[in-house]
Amino acid sequence: MPARRSSGSARATDGGIAGEKQAAAPRVIAAWFGAAIAAGLGFGLIGDRRPFGDGVFAHPLLMLFIVAAAAMLILRVLIARPVPDVISERMLLFGCFVALAAFLVGNFASAQLWPIR
Repeated sequence: MPARRSSGSARATDGGIAGEKQAAAPRVIAAWFGAAIAAGLGFGLIGDRRPFGDGVFAHPLLMLFIVAAAAMLILRVLIARPVPDVISERMLLFGCFVALAAFLVGNFASAQLWPIR
C-alpha cells in the first residue's frame, strides 16, 4: 500500500497551517476602510481649491495615495511585519477604490453642493 501524503496538516510555529495566511481581524479591516473613507472625503472636499499648488504632483487625488502609501510604510515599520500579513492584498486594493470613490463624492460635494463664493 503506498504511503499517503498529508494535505496541509503540518502546523507552522505560530499555530496556523503552514503556507496559509491568517485572516485579518474585522476591526483591522473596519479601521482600514474607515481611514480610507475619511481620507478620501477629506482630500475630496479640499480638492476643488487645489491647496497644494497647481502642479500635477500637487493634485489632491495624487496626494491622497501618497499619504496612503506613507501610512502603509509607517504601519510596516510599527508592526515589523509585511502589511499584507495584516490586511490582505484584496482588501488593500478594495480600500484604495473606496478611497477613490470617497474622494469623488467629496469633490462633487465641494464643487456642486457647497460652491466657493
